[in-house]
Amino acid sequence: MSPTANSEVVPVVSPPDRWATLPNALCVIRFFGSWVMVGLAVAGFPHWVVGMFLFLAATDWMDGKIAVLLNQRSSIGPKIDTIADVTLYACLLLSLVYLRSEMLLQEFVWIGLAVLSYVGSCVFALKKFGRFPSYHTRAAKTCWFLMIVGVIALFLEWSTWPIRIAMIGVMLTNVEAMMITATLTQPQSDVRSLRQARRKSNRAAS
Repeated sequence: MSPTANSEVVPVVSPPDRWATLPNALCVIRFFGSWVMVGLAVAGFPHWVVGMFLFLAATDWMDGKIAVLLNQRSSIGPKIDTIADVTLYACLLLSLVYLRSEMLLQEFVWIGLAVLSYVGSCVFALKKFGRFPSYHTRAAKTCWFLMIVGVIALFLEWSTWPIRIAMIGVMLTNVEAMMITATLTQPQSDVRSLRQARRKSNRAAS
């Protein structure tokens, strides 16, 4: 017999699409913790707000790694993660309004452009695929680090340049997300880069 005849094709079994996973639990913590952060801002505790933001940002860093390590990836995971991330940064913006409104007004153009770029990315994905983008690109991970530095500098009144650099990074990340949406032929999650999206699109076309 030939080796081909003896070999068997083993189907790849996807992990069950469960809600009750550790990565999803971290996303839920991030969602509700974001509102606690706003409460700390209203109460006038800027240092506690920074601490809470760092903790919640750490959950964002950990959930994806844990999903891979424990083989707990699921189709619902990236969606929950996206909702938690949007809530985190929306609540961060509210916290800035309460605690650093004057500095926020000075950076209104930068922040406004970043928000508009994200809205544009979401509208484009909704129009094409009927769902929000959840690509989690490498550029988005870089922006995660830039945002941490920018938020700390802004809340502690060190400098406004780190948040400006972070907002530029956010705009570029959203531009890449729109290009990924334009490249893909069907909705997908966890697309690391535009290059990977092009490879996926070429494989689907072949």
